[in-house]
Amino acid sequence: MENLSPVEYWISLEPDLVNFTFSGTCELLIQAREPVHEITLNALELAVWNCRVREDERFLDCPFCMKPETEEMTVSLPSEMEGEILLKIQYMGRINDKMAGFYRSQYVAEGETRHIAVTQFEESDARRAFPCFDHPMRKACFEIEMIIDKDLVAISNGPVVEERLLESGKRSVRFQKTPRMSTYLLFFAVGYFEFIEDPGRVLVRAATLPGMTKYAGFGLDFGRKSLEFCEQYYGISYPLPKLDLIAIPDFAFGAMENWGAIAFRENLLLHYPGITSRAGEVRICEVIAHEMAHQWFGNLVTPSDWKYLWLNESFATYFGFGIVDHYYPEWDIWEQFLHSQTDTAFGRDALLETFPIEIPGGEHVVINSSTAPIIYNKGGSILRQIEGYIGNEGFREGLRRYLRRHEYGCASSHHLWEALEEVSERPISRIMKNWVEQPGFPLVEVSREGEELVLTQRRFTYLPGASDQVWLVPLTLKIFHNDGGSETGSVLLEGRETRFRIGEKAVTYKLNPGQTGFYRVRYRQREELDKLGRLISKKVLPPEDRWGLQNDLYALVRSGDLRLEEYLDFLHHYRNENGYLPLISIADNLLHAYLVTQGQIREKIRSTGRRILETVLAAIGLEPNPDERHTTSLLRDQIIYQAALYGSKEAEAFALDQFNSLAKEKMVHPDLMKGALQVGALRGGGDVFSWFDRRFRSTDSEHQRINLLTALGCFADKALITRAQQYAIEEVPSRNKFVLIGSLAANPYAIPLMWDWYRSRLGELEEMHPIHYERVIAAIVPVCGLGKEPEVRAFFEKYPGQKGLAKDVINLSLERLKINSRLRDAQSRGSGDEKD
Repeated sequence: MENLSPVEYWISLEPDLVNFTFSGTCELLIQAREPVHEITLNALELAVWNCRVREDERFLDCPFCMKPETEEMTVSLPSEMEGEILLKIQYMGRINDKMAGFYRSQYVAEGETRHIAVTQFEESDARRAFPCFDHPMRKACFEIEMIIDKDLVAISNGPVVEERLLESGKRSVRFQKTPRMSTYLLFFAVGYFEFIEDPGRVLVRAATLPGMTKYAGFGLDFGRKSLEFCEQYYGISYPLPKLDLIAIPDFAFGAMENWGAIAFRENLLLHYPGITSRAGEVRICEVIAHEMAHQWFGNLVTPSDWKYLWLNESFATYFGFGIVDHYYPEWDIWEQFLHSQTDTAFGRDALLETFPIEIPGGEHVVINSSTAPIIYNKGGSILRQIEGYIGNEGFREGLRRYLRRHEYGCASSHHLWEALEEVSERPISRIMKNWVEQPGFPLVEVSREGEELVLTQRRFTYLPGASDQVWLVPLTLKIFHNDGGSETGSVLLEGRETRFRIGEKAVTYKLNPGQTGFYRVRYRQREELDKLGRLISKKVLPPEDRWGLQNDLYALVRSGDLRLEEYLDFLHHYRNENGYLPLISIADNLLHAYLVTQGQIREKIRSTGRRILETVLAAIGLEPNPDERHTTSLLRDQIIYQAALYGSKEAEAFALDQFNSLAKEKMVHPDLMKGALQVGALRGGGDVFSWFDRRFRSTDSEHQRINLLTALGCFADKALITRAQQYAIEEVPSRNKFVLIGSLAANPYAIPLMWDWYRSRLGELEEMHPIHYERVIAAIVPVCGLGKEPEVRAFFEKYPGQKGLAKDVINLSLERLKINSRLRDAQSRGSGDEKD
């Protein structure tokens, strides 16, 4: 109904936190550009009592039809109408337990179970709370009234403008009208909230459950910093008078950027002294910055269709790291970006089962385990590539131009490209269209012929697949000369092959210096790779390049282009490595290989991993140092458990000593806690499991709950693994079940038990939030299905059609299983099983 536009909603809601229902009245002002006789709105799981339309000074009843299968409500008007049309709809709904729409979240206070009611509307769940035009293009203003028990607190996007006591004894709380925005950004909540405030031109508040505001100061402080950065960088003031950061116990995602009322998982906003690790601090800041960037990218300027969702998430991902780097450059956040974002995107996009950043069929795009690594991680990595191509100033001015042109409106991909191209005077539209509208990414293969390099490209995939795709690749090279000097060159690779002159003085060269380009590299001549290996050993190359070289090699192992033994042999260049980024990547790659392989090669991986990790721990120390780099703490936090898993006696003894202190209620450094808990479980018995259970039930820290659940997945004893599987289903809150299950699926002792368990508890697992259930499939199938491939494939051949659940994630998980199976078989035969 393109001729209809929503103008304003007036919504009055009365939630019942005892019976978990709500009654509502929605008045909707619509502009009809031509005569219409019916209006179709989105509505889901609502019981509509009546619908009326204003005619002159009276309201007339309108027949209406609910269509649950299409999530629509069609209103028949008494006659054809045009211009302004005012509908008034009265209805009821349920405050559900699905972590979607208007839902309830449970917590315990003073031994009593209590509830709050909150909303989560992205992508298309506003229709669960009120009839609406539930599409990002259909922007409108919203005025919200909440009728609540007098001792409760209500929150919405704007500040409270009026409160009054009703004859019923309840309170009416009315909020300031919002700017023009999409339905998915609307928010309202009711419960026993408490606040701390940071006054200013924009009032910034943190909202928590009772007694929790003492943990909100860290997040509130960084929220203010992030707001100030965004206003300065984007050149547009934040348009609302207040901004709330709201900690919610039960939340499906990490956070949600509701305009003026950002919702967070508790562990991503609240900071617990003595419990929250440095890794936890980094994550809190990165998520706050991500959501703050959304107040401009997504809220102020909204994608005109869901297929342009990357305009929200890619920018929020990129600036989530950029804002943190601005305030804490000593945290080396861009190294963490390469590890957590770019590498994740590489792994997802190297599958045959992938899709473009700009996903076709945008009406039904859903953020899930299949789409998120493309929309968030790859998209953010492509933005890093483009900023590296046009420069920092051109990038910033292009974004400012884009935001100013489209503020309070909607935009498509080409609007961004045009703004960047105008400022930079470079072929951005052609490059971005090439990267955003086609799936996958290139492998750039390079060989030297005298004073020239021959550079070719082909699509990189783990499994064989025919492709004639070509990318516009902005290549950069660093050339090392025989006199000790170096220079950087660049070339735009437009076709399948190009040549680049490096001159007679060139000793060697490194493609993609700084790893800003989103492509992998294969050096066709072993002697050139060996020369770079010597530069790694001497630390001539920066951490980003030391990361990229070995990480590209491991990708070639997974694709069958390189033998695993060659990768392991190349790691001798890293024997004195001390950089976080290359080491955390090596640790991850070795753990993957360890979980996938078997026999003699697995023993070689174990011994290589133990040697490397013991060397690192000896160099950085087992105990944290207050003066050490942030990334050193993050590295230790990750590798202590892995070292113990590979048989390091020193790491195991240290971690067990820390765990015993924890068990005796003594303080343990937050940066050691996760590893200590994991090793404690790895070597623990039934009494240790019982201790975990008591600690999990008693702690009020979500950060500690996550650590405890991760560790509960690390037991080696079969009976305790079975107990942990049962615990995940019966004792863990729905929001966190995937944490424990994912940990079990990465435990070499639990892996043989997980597939049969998954099938036996299928019905209960399917009741999880869809994105959490997808994470379970993505964790279990690729590794726990090894050795059972025919059975797994046969099961899922019928499953998607029967259930309609997680189809995309099932497909990518089966492909990953095939990749892992191929790697295992190749190593068992003692060959690389190179691709045709």
